[in-house]
Amino acid sequence: MSDTPLPATQTLIRHCHDVSDTVSLTYDDRFLRRRKMTSAKGVQFIVDLAQTSSLDHGDAVELPCGTRVGILAAPEALLEIKGQDLVRLAWHIGNRHTPCQIETERLLIQRDHVIQDMLAKLGAELREVTEPFTPEGGAYGHGRTHSHAH
Repeated sequence: MSDTPLPATQTLIRHCHDVSDTVSLTYDDRFLRRRKMTSAKGVQFIVDLAQTSSLDHGDAVELPCGTRVGILAAPEALLEIKGQDLVRLAWHIGNRHTPCQIETERLLIQRDHVIQDMLAKLGAELREVTEPFTPEGGAYGHGRTHSHAH
């Protein structure tokens, strides 16, 4: 076991297109303050942010050596929702404070049997899929919100 410390970064770059390596993280894993990571090319490093942050697909962290590691949304178990009244279904999902990826023809949420049962009773067309998950951010430009204390 090596005693060499891993490079640590506190530099987060939003919407970065100039990266030389990547790391794939699920939606839950993209909410972090401090975590050890291994990039696609096998580089180990520590992300050590000043505060807990929601990293988005397309963001990057910059290592002390200048390497920019892009953040990718990893494929995960999701529920695809379609239906005649997609707006109504989206309202019910939002009313339960469930993260939701909103697209023109469908909605995507993390699999949850309780929400799935509710949506089925509302007439939704449901299908289990495995895809990257990039839900809408929270209100007021604060990214994820976990309470009403804005």
